[in-house]
Amino acid sequence: MFDLSVPVWELVARAVIIYLALLLMVRMTGKRTVGQFTPFDLLVVMLLSEAVSNSLSGGDESVPAGLVLALTLICLNMLIAWLSSRSRKFADLVDGTPVLLGRDGQIFDDVVKKCRVAGGDVEQALREADCPLADMKCAFLEADGKITILQKAG
Repeated sequence: MFDLSVPVWELVARAVIIYLALLLMVRMTGKRTVGQFTPFDLLVVMLLSEAVSNSLSGGDESVPAGLVLALTLICLNMLIAWLSSRSRKFADLVDGTPVLLGRDGQIFDDVVKKCRVAGGDVEQALREADCPLADMKCAFLEADGKITILQKAG
């Protein structure tokens, strides 16, 4: 229960590799996946955590191994947050940047499709902002997956 069967350095290396690989995969899936979980997305996240659990531990199910993995993942998360707060380029790489989805009452369908945003999501954001399409100045897909609507003045 308390004896490690895998060296500590290997647990740390496994955690770093899995963390970075999952970060890359999540970034590749797009903003909407991160911003709004559907039941399907939640299922994928749960299965993903189960799929990588053995890769993390290397078969070591001891208490110290679990604590080393947890500490490594938390430290990596803190490091990414610290680097993001100090470097705009790094933050843009990790978090992404806003994307213009429409301007002056016109939605850019090609951009919406490229970002894998459903047309209904843009319409919903317009309703939530109480903004008719004709009064829309700009529509942005934010880095966190939310759609922001700016209305024309007055």
